[in-house]
Amino acid sequence: MEVGAVRGVLGSLLGMMKVGTTHIGVATDHVIESFRNRLWPGYKTGAGVEPELLAQFPLLEETLSALGVAVWPMVEFEADDALASAAVAAAADPRVDRVLICTPDKDLAQSVRGTRVVQMDRRARTIRDEAGVVSRFGVPPASIPDYLALVGDASDGYPGLAGWGAKSASAVLAKYGHLESIPPDWTTWGVNAARPAALAATLARERDRAFLFRDLATLRTDIALFETVDDLRWNGPTPAFPPLAARLDAAVSQPGASR
Repeated sequence: MEVGAVRGVLGSLLGMMKVGTTHIGVATDHVIESFRNRLWPGYKTGAGVEPELLAQFPLLEETLSALGVAVWPMVEFEADDALASAAVAAAADPRVDRVLICTPDKDLAQSVRGTRVVQMDRRARTIRDEAGVVSRFGVPPASIPDYLALVGDASDGYPGLAGWGAKSASAVLAKYGHLESIPPDWTTWGVNAARPAALAATLARERDRAFLFRDLATLRTDIALFETVDDLRWNGPTPAFPPLAARLDAAVSQPGASR
């Protein structure tokens, strides 16, 4: 079977371990759909995902557990919800120096807090703290769900509001913070946004949809994943890992196999 995705995740984790990462947790979308699909029929599903990739999820979870890594397979919620919840729980422990959320996904930017909880993009070799979120999106982390509600998120399947682009959303939200704080009278905005009258009209007309999209973009932070950060300490692979590693190596040794 195809095992390239599993090997890719393992490679990323081993790269973190080599630079001194002490505590690790991995969230997976065990089921692609979540409670958000009940809120918005166009929300992302497993449709279009290559069967060869979907088939690797059980093997990935099995391999990560054998590696000795804490695994959070999500069913009702999404992997991003797990990462957001884990970041909040870990940051609450005074023993933790810093929490790195290892994904560049823009919705996780809402979980960044100062320089203590940051996003890490391993491919770009960058770390984005709160100042970096403001530099990238024009708004602080707390306003990211509002920002995504206005501009939409194609990868998650909701379109945002017509006419609202990244520049207009960041300009208005940088001043007002949240959707409910934006005055209906655009003449009082005092921001550099194109066609503010049309933006205000759209927001007034699609206000309920905007709040729905914000609900879709808001990550859960109350999922119980572990009792203490000690549960996330990586102490090396379990005895079950060497046989799985041998299977992975054997799979890529076959003609035409993906590494």
